[in-house]
Amino acid sequence: GKHIYKKASEHGKRVQCNMAAKNHCVVMPDANKNKTISQIAGAAFGAAGQRCMALSVAVFVGKSQEWIPELVQAAKNLKVNAGHVPDADLGPVISPQSKQRILELVESGAKDGAKIELDGRGIVVPGYENGNFVGPTVLSGVQ
Repeated sequence: GKHIYKKASEHGKRVQCNMAAKNHCVVMPDANKNKTISQIAGAAFGAAGQRCMALSVAVFVGKSQEWIPELVQAAKNLKVNAGHVPDADLGPVISPQSKQRILELVESGAKDGAKIELDGRGIVVPGYENGNFVGPTVLSGVQ
């Protein structure tokens, strides 16, 4: 990605390089609650949250903060399994190193005062006990 960006910018070209960027969202209190929760769950947890455009931060403004328990419930309802299983909502992350990095980020957030609303660490998928699975995880009060 960096090489492509460098070459394109040398020639005055605009370019978007997908270099593991993550998206953020701001949830306003006048948003459609059900649609918003559904969209956040899909954007945050689809592709195990590892696509470049995955949602990693949602800021709930005003009364929309009351929706966090419903987002947690939507995330709890997601099925974690091997990616080839038809009803799986989340598959494994890409590598043991990626799994470890995610686990460390969750731990770091908790140590910094975030509340773990839903903890996907320690999830075990039958038949894949040593797999790189991290279940849906939601933290609130992140600084």
